[in-house]
Amino acid sequence: MSKRSSNVKVLAVNAIVAALYVALSLITPFSAGPIQFRVSESLNHLVVFNRKYLWGVFLGVVIYNALFGYGILDVLFGGAQTLLALSLTSFLQNKVKDKKVLLGLNIAFFTFSMFLIAIMLMITANLPFWPTYFTTALSELIIMSISAPLMYWLNNSVNFDKQF
Repeated sequence: MSKRSSNVKVLAVNAIVAALYVALSLITPFSAGPIQFRVSESLNHLVVFNRKYLWGVFLGVVIYNALFGYGILDVLFGGAQTLLALSLTSFLQNKVKDKKVLLGLNIAFFTFSMFLIAIMLMITANLPFWPTYFTTALSELIIMSISAPLMYWLNNSVNFDKQF
């Protein structure tokens, strides 16, 4: 495969991931606010298998937050939270070879980084920081923990790391 067709494939796959993120967020009853059970957050685990998925997930978050979130601050804080957690996982991808361990670290990075969402909700919705951080982090921990084994199992069939 030529470099150009490889770049087109990466762009196309990431566009599909971004669209899938938005669609999955729209069908989830609690996708914004102090409790966020976004099914689309399961796509965060794609970076565990191949860091090239980072931009598709990031773009999906930005698009969803821009269209259905709490305004520009949601785009900035939500985008920053996603980029931070995905970047940490991506950075460790070559250092941590065990995908189950990397999935666990990805869950931890996303759960911890929800402090950015709590700050954004404190500013935009006048919600108290600590209770909001607790509920957003807990909801992120739950959805990411439930989806990790599913994504691991799906990878055995789909081979996310070989799609590029």
